[in-house]
Amino acid sequence: MGKLISSSIVSGGRHFSNFHSTLSPSVNTIATHIEVLSTQKKHDRFDNVDDALALFGKMIQKYPKPSIVEFNKLLAPIVRIERYSLVVSMCSQMQLSGVSHNVYSLNILVNCFCQLGRIDFGLSVLGKMLKLGVEPDVVTFSTLINGLVKGSKLSLAVSLFDEMVEKGYQPNLFTYNIILNGLSKIGDTDRAVRFLRLMEERGFEPDVVAYGTVIDCLCKNGLLKEALQLFSELKVKGNRPNVVIYSCLIHGMFNLGQQEEARRLLNEMIDSNISLNVITYNILIDTYCKGGMILEAIDTVHTMRKQGIEPDIVTYNILVDGCCKEGLVSKAEDIVGMMRRQGIGPDVFTYNSLINGHCLQNKMDKARVGFQLMIKEGCAPNIRSYNVMFNGYCKAKRIDEAMELFNEISRTGPSPDNFTYTTLMQGMFQLGRVADACKLLGMMLAFGQVPSLVTWSILLDGL
Repeated sequence: MGKLISSSIVSGGRHFSNFHSTLSPSVNTIATHIEVLSTQKKHDRFDNVDDALALFGKMIQKYPKPSIVEFNKLLAPIVRIERYSLVVSMCSQMQLSGVSHNVYSLNILVNCFCQLGRIDFGLSVLGKMLKLGVEPDVVTFSTLINGLVKGSKLSLAVSLFDEMVEKGYQPNLFTYNIILNGLSKIGDTDRAVRFLRLMEERGFEPDVVAYGTVIDCLCKNGLLKEALQLFSELKVKGNRPNVVIYSCLIHGMFNLGQQEEARRLLNEMIDSNISLNVITYNILIDTYCKGGMILEAIDTVHTMRKQGIEPDIVTYNILVDGCCKEGLVSKAEDIVGMMRRQGIGPDVFTYNSLINGHCLQNKMDKARVGFQLMIKEGCAPNIRSYNVMFNGYCKAKRIDEAMELFNEISRTGPSPDNFTYTTLMQGMFQLGRVADACKLLGMMLAFGQVPSLVTWSILLDGL
């Protein structure tokens, strides 16, 4: 089909050649995550990877060599267990042993590179396919487009999609949904809606996933009216909205203060025999907590349990945070105990909520104990953890303890952000320590932090 895509996207195999030369003859490399995009039937199960490698070794040594089809049957299950680097090494050995690749094996290789975050090597394999005269297919392009979207290279993904269509390759529904997902991730609602219409113009009827992706994007950007229009359109076409779509709309309604409409939609969902999932329940619990209705939130947790749905870490974190903001720190600690009994360990968000709860009650010694417990239990504090402590110390006029912690973060912790410097400067000014506040400003500028309007306002008020 001629030159497929521009040289700015494909490097003609150069990167792949460089990678190939660095591969060790050993195939004991450990890889990372996610499933193969291909659909070949599963090969016989292996007790472990060593069994697969033993069989691979026999196949490589055999003469004449087994066909590429037999090698593909071996590679596919290894990809399914997410040993991507291992598969790359095996493909290299196959090539060195004179085994000719086909489109399926090269698609596997493209997918492995994409899953390893090396989309550049994946694109180079496409260039290699073109040089070898191996015709790419929709799986090749969908895999690469997905890799580009996951790598936050949406413009390149769209360019590849456009050239794919231009050269006569027909995207499938999965390919369209990948682009839709990318547009939605960056909040480009206009292009997402236009792309949905483009699908229809090209003869592809958007499915529930496509509609759900755009509806979610619209809701997250406060465009509830437009989201509801798509929701109505979906139902008019005879499609049944799923729990994800209902959850997005209910969340959007609650965020805009439309409680009655949200409850109406929730009832519609139940009447349609669509079971609530943990995400829907979490939305309801979050809404109750934000409204200070802690008892109702806890009752909702009991309800979801009765429905056979177990709370997750998000559920518990919403409850802990809600209790702490209402001054119910003791209740929040009871919930953390319940979490532990359910086998769910607290994370950084849980600890931050508890620490903030103590700070809000001006109990800085308890906040410090919680902070130290967090570290002791192997949960690394993030900048939010430190900022909560700084804010608490400054409000309690214990600025020296705040600065001790600041010196600690400078040595071992995450990098201070704008909020860190602004909070500490405000604390200094409130105690009349103008020189120390100005010193912090100098440090902030030296480390490349740009003062916000709030920072300048505090500075001008304090001088």
